[in-house]
Amino acid sequence: MNTMKNIFWGIILVVFGLIWGLNALDITHINIFFNGWWTLFIIIPCFIGLFNDKDKTGNIIGLLIGIALLLCCLDLLDFDIIWKLAFPIILVIVGLSFIFKDSLNNKINKEINKINNKNNSDNEYCATFSTQNVYFDDEEFKGVNLTSVFGGVKCDLRKSIIKENQVINCSAIFGGIDIYVPENVKVKIKSNSIFGGISNKRRGVPKDKDEKIIYINATIMFGGIDIK
Repeated sequence: MNTMKNIFWGIILVVFGLIWGLNALDITHINIFFNGWWTLFIIIPCFIGLFNDKDKTGNIIGLLIGIALLLCCLDLLDFDIIWKLAFPIILVIVGLSFIFKDSLNNKINKEINKINNKNNSDNEYCATFSTQNVYFDDEEFKGVNLTSVFGGVKCDLRKSIIKENQVINCSAIFGGIDIYVPENVKVKIKSNSIFGGISNKRRGVPKDKDEKIIYINATIMFGGIDIK
């Protein structure tokens, strides 16, 4: 998927460069700097994100904002009206995403609730305008709650003992969380993101059906979570 993304951006840059060069040589006279051309830097990445990112809420909001700004620049919409309606529309989209996401991920959601109710983990770590490094070396991992607010959290499970499926509940608000998991476990993600995202950067994924699963239950607002 990243390859397709790179190819797409490559094509856009090549076309843009060719048009610019041909215009400079007076071979063509294509106006690439139309009113609102800068909104394409919002619209195109968000459009690509709809196909690449698992959580699409932020991309949908960004795409709608970009299209609305473009229409305003083309005098097809009134900017004052868009400005008044922008925040209510964002709230509606986010609210709908929270409502329907649990329905669409009902199986994962039930499993997460089941494990959380069973374990009721007391392991909680919060980084507020600070950093936290959390290790579970040579001990059985039974879930953890991670919160990052204008800070950073690193959770390393690579040397932990995982005997059954577990959940990592994490919230990143204007902050970041890095989660390192063992190679012999699978990862399943449930996330609610508002202008943020979660990225699974693991290269090797276990294919054994009996391998243990770590569920990432994430809420992200203007932040990011990396699984490594």
